[in-house]
Amino acid sequence: MEIAIIGYGKMGKEIAEIAEERGHDVSVVIDSSDDWMEKIDELRDCDIAIDFSTPDAVVDNIFKCFNINIPIVVGTTGWHDQLENVVHDCLQREQSLFVASNFSIGVNIMFDINRKLAKIMNSHPEYDVSISETHHIHKLDAPSGTAISLANDIIEELEHKEEWVLGEADSATELPIVAHREGEVPGIHEVKYDSMVDTISIRHSAKSRKGFALGAVVAAEYLLGKKGYYTMADMLNLG
Repeated sequence: MEIAIIGYGKMGKEIAEIAEERGHDVSVVIDSSDDWMEKIDELRDCDIAIDFSTPDAVVDNIFKCFNINIPIVVGTTGWHDQLENVVHDCLQREQSLFVASNFSIGVNIMFDINRKLAKIMNSHPEYDVSISETHHIHKLDAPSGTAISLANDIIEELEHKEEWVLGEADSATELPIVAHREGEVPGIHEVKYDSMVDTISIRHSAKSRKGFALGAVVAAEYLLGKKGYYTMADMLNLG
C-alpha cells in the first residue's frame, strides 16, 4: 500500500517504521497546514491515510480525506463527541473510515472482558466501580479515549451508573476516572470493582508504542477495499 501519515509525532514515526517493515510505502507525511496545501496532489495518489494528529485537527483531516476519496484510519482521541456526525457523513458519502480509541490488540481484548464483567456486576451493586489510567506527560487529552470507551461500556451495562466524571465522584450514579500523566508511560488502564470484602480488577499495561502502531497498520490493511465505518471489534471479530 501507499500510505499517507497525518501527524508525525512519536506515534506517526512508529507507524512509518512498522508500515515499511510490513512492505508498505509511506508516500506522504502531513504534519502542518502548509503540508496540506503542498502535498494534496501526492495524497490523492495514496491508497490510505493513517491519522494520529491532534483533537482539534482530526475532524477536518477526516473530511479532507473524504473529499478526495481516501480511506482513513484514525487513532487520534479527544474528538469522539463529534463521532456520530462524522460516521453519518462517511456512510452517506460512501467513504471508508476506521476509528479506534486504542489500536492495541490486548486493550481491545480488555474491552471485551470489560463489557462481559460489567454485565455480570450489574447484579452485584455492593461493588463500586472506578477506572484509573496513566499516560506520558505529552498526551493532550484526559481522560484517555481508552478510559472513556471502558467507562461508556460499563455505564451501558450497570443500571446504577449514569455518567462518568474525571476525578472524584460526587454521587453513587457517577463513575470516576482518575487520570495520571507521568514520564514516558505508554499507557496503563485499570478497571476496579471494590466491595467491603474484596476487590476485582482487570488491567492492561502497554510496554511500548509498537503495539499501537502495529494495530494501526493492520487496521489500514483491513480497511483497504472496504466502504463504511469500522472499529477494532469488527477487525478482531469481538462482540
